[in-house]
Amino acid sequence: MAVITASMVAELRGKTDAPMMECKKALTEAEGDMAKAEELLRVKLGSKAGKAASRVTAEGVVAVAAGLDVSAMIEVNCETDFVTKNDSFLALANAAAALVAQHNPADATALGALAYVQDGFGPTLEDVRKGLIGKIGENMSFRRFKRFATGAKVASYLHGTRIGVVVEFAGDEVAAKDVAMHVAAMKPVSLSSADVPAELVARERSVAAAKAADDAALATAAGKPVQSAEIVSKRVEGGVQKFLKEVSLFNQSFVKNDKQTVEQMLKEKATTVHGFTLYVVGEGIEKKVDDFAAEVAAQIAAAKQTV
Repeated sequence: MAVITASMVAELRGKTDAPMMECKKALTEAEGDMAKAEELLRVKLGSKAGKAASRVTAEGVVAVAAGLDVSAMIEVNCETDFVTKNDSFLALANAAAALVAQHNPADATALGALAYVQDGFGPTLEDVRKGLIGKIGENMSFRRFKRFATGAKVASYLHGTRIGVVVEFAGDEVAAKDVAMHVAAMKPVSLSSADVPAELVARERSVAAAKAADDAALATAAGKPVQSAEIVSKRVEGGVQKFLKEVSLFNQSFVKNDKQTVEQMLKEKATTVHGFTLYVVGEGIEKKVDDFAAEVAAQIAAAKQTV
């Protein structure tokens, strides 16, 4: 029986991008014949892992691992909504969230190096990921994650599998859970107006100023009196302040009672929210949009050229 060395496994893995254990199995079955082992893997996996690695993963799920002392939330992406309902993919996402909570990896690479076995793949989470790519036929990736271990209590909320929220708080757990649901629905960008990122404020001020300039131009064209620079400035600033209230959690109207703000509700419940984290699947990822009409037209044009 041929001796299968670690360097042989590494060489085959480099050629096929297949999981380590699959490479070892193929080499064993091929009795150490590298070419035959590669052929066996291509038959079994179809080189799917290597081919899929460059495809966009804009779908996926958010998973939360909640604990008394440490919690974690992760976004795991795939290519199509169909795979988000696959039991193996969901198990991978939940396992990844638990590993983040347990081991506090620095990044996706460190997360992938952690020990994990699933569906016959392993011995690391990355090996399982690559194995499932080959098995299911879609690219998958660990996009982002966050671990919560500050000592504050944590409340979490998942809206299906596409939106996840974790709230760090002190006080009433029901109130904190309500805040998590509110964040999922209203998607604030910060706790308070003062915390809204400067670039967002600058963008909103620019939009308000441009609108004021357009209004002034229309007034001039209609022969109406033009507002003074002071009034225009106040209008612009008023628009900015309205925006800040709309995107800051404490100033938003509470979804369960629009007669009070979130801040008022929390005060009533003697609860303090220290921070929140919101993940929306695929947010910020540019999705590929197939133009089927253009594709058909291109195929027809190509066919005509060959006639």
